[in-house]
Amino acid sequence: MPPFDPVRVRGGRYLLQRLVRHRRRSLAAGLAVTAAALVAAGPRSGTEPHGAERPRSHRTADPGHRHPVVEAVAAPVRIADAATVRLLRPGDRVDVIAAADPSAGGGVRVLARGVRVTKVPEPLDGAAESGALVVLAVPRATAARLVGASATARLAVTLC
Repeated sequence: MPPFDPVRVRGGRYLLQRLVRHRRRSLAAGLAVTAAALVAAGPRSGTEPHGAERPRSHRTADPGHRHPVVEAVAAPVRIADAATVRLLRPGDRVDVIAAADPSAGGGVRVLARGVRVTKVPEPLDGAAESGALVVLAVPRATAARLVGASATARLAVTLC
């Protein structure tokens, strides 16, 4: 390789002195570059299903923490004590309790806590012996438990 003279850039010699003289501009430029780099490389909490990236936003909450969506269904439940059901109004919150027959070795357990009463139908004539119907807004899994328990146990409610 043939020898050649070094390449010299004009003004490079006094660059540091200029930066010291114009500290405010240098600091502002440095902060702007740092902010742009932080925004460009911002925190990523993973990807959405099927590999699609999550759109960026300016929210401060943790995007990785999402509340599960619980689908509520209307579950008609027959309560053993019809007089208790007469106390209920739509919008009330109740706990549903199952009391199994002691001779069958069953006990008492809470099936649902704080569920909302959506409707209290009028009782039919002569149906007071079999209890009274109440419609509750509950998640699907809880509705299945209520139906299963009503076949083997007497159900009661307590007001919350």
